[in-house]
Amino acid sequence: MVSQKSKDIIAATLPAVRENAMKITSTFYPLMFERYPQVKAYFNENHQRKGTQRQALANAVVAYAANLDQLEVLGDAVSLIVHKHTSLTILPEHYPIVGECLLEAIAIVFGDAATEEVLSAWGEAYQQLADILINAEEAVYQANEQKEGGWRGEREFVLLRKEKESEVITSFYFEPADGGPVADFKPGQYIGITLTIDGQEIRRNYSLSNSPGESYYRLSVKRENDGKVSAFLHDKLNEGDAIKLTAPAGDFVLEQSQRPLLLLTGGVGITPAISMLKPALQSGRPVQFFHCAMNGGHHAFKQQVDDLADQHDNLSVTYCYSDPSANDSGHLTGFIEQEMIAPLVRKPAETDFYFLGPKPFMESCHRIAKDLGIPDERVRFEFFGPLQSLDTSNSVDDKLTA
Repeated sequence: MVSQKSKDIIAATLPAVRENAMKITSTFYPLMFERYPQVKAYFNENHQRKGTQRQALANAVVAYAANLDQLEVLGDAVSLIVHKHTSLTILPEHYPIVGECLLEAIAIVFGDAATEEVLSAWGEAYQQLADILINAEEAVYQANEQKEGGWRGEREFVLLRKEKESEVITSFYFEPADGGPVADFKPGQYIGITLTIDGQEIRRNYSLSNSPGESYYRLSVKRENDGKVSAFLHDKLNEGDAIKLTAPAGDFVLEQSQRPLLLLTGGVGITPAISMLKPALQSGRPVQFFHCAMNGGHHAFKQQVDDLADQHDNLSVTYCYSDPSANDSGHLTGFIEQEMIAPLVRKPAETDFYFLGPKPFMESCHRIAKDLGIPDERVRFEFFGPLQSLDTSNSVDDKLTA
């Protein structure tokens, strides 16, 4: 519990911290990586280069400090962090490293204004947050370990096979090296992988693209132009090779309901939606599946979705290509617009509205949901990578990103 004296100091210094939050986090990461290079494996280099990781941490620090007396409003955002951390196998011993370097970054940015009293107050607040996260993460680790087929930390899996889903996306099927069962998961969750590339240990999260109940996990990965890990998976990982995986995690999952479901996906954002699609159809609820891709060559899982549409009367499918090729036909063209989505939403107040894809696509989807009158509690989305803000959003989660 943070003392009242520390709360008063934090409240007094919060405006200055908010104004300089990006300077603090931009100082923090290089300092931590230089002092503790072993933690670099837990951070995505691309997110560091783009600044999204620094921005996400800056927003989180400010949001937490601003809500010390009402932490319950950050519940969803804390859950998101806990799932990401457990997927990366963040452990209690990592928190003192972060705390030390974060406080030193504050001291560097504020100079003489960062008195011992100020740093002590912020340190007290950080320790409270660390304790909350450590306890919540331990509960997740224990739950994962106790599941049938579950485990704690990393477990060795073997690549069973690779299948090309489009010109840029390949699926990887993994089964446990020990021959045991795999833990069940919720449709929409992701899994963590640990690789060693050029002598460097790297961790990444990828959405599970198969439905629960199989004897394997399937990850469907897009080759990124600057993606060290995606290039390794596509070019270097071969059938029979071993890889380490962490247990399924994530709270962007299919909610059990009989309400109409609209799944909007862009590009590789289709992967968790594919995991959700079959269970949703089996429940009998009406499902609208709307996928955007550059063209037919970049469109993954088309045949699988079309086959499901033939088998299930409760599934309607729409495709939209932004740059169709000469051979593409039977689809919308351009970028997603409200006029495309409105006819699919007959009862906005009763529709579950899920979306995932590149940030501009997600901003469009969020704006469309608002304009169509979809209630906030029916709108679900997730970012690949650090939590970011959507320009049109007013949800609690965005208090960490505004």
